Amino acid sequence: MTTRQSIDNFINRCESAILFAEEQYEEGSRQEHYHDVEYSEAMNELEAMLQQLQKMTESANPQQREQLHRVRLKIQQLQNKMILLNHDRPLYSTWH
Repeated sequence: MTTRQSIDNFINRCESAILFAEEQYEEGSRQEHYHDVEYSEAMNELEAMLQQLQKMTESANPQQREQLHRVRLKIQQLQNKMILLNHDRPLYSTWH
């Protein structure tokens, strides 16, 4: 059984990874592909959090599983946004 403290600590780490990735997404949206290293690091960190999340879910109680499920959804939604962001093209069209 996973302790409440370990779940809380893990969720805090996930939230930090999400904040970092959101910052990188915003930067990527504005600056195209100039921050690819940081962008890739953020995506890798999200993926690592998902892998750890899966392991924690296996030993969590039902309430903890629900908390982890909500975090998983947030991470996956952000991953999808980041994948869909095209770094090769400006966010705003230059023609009118």
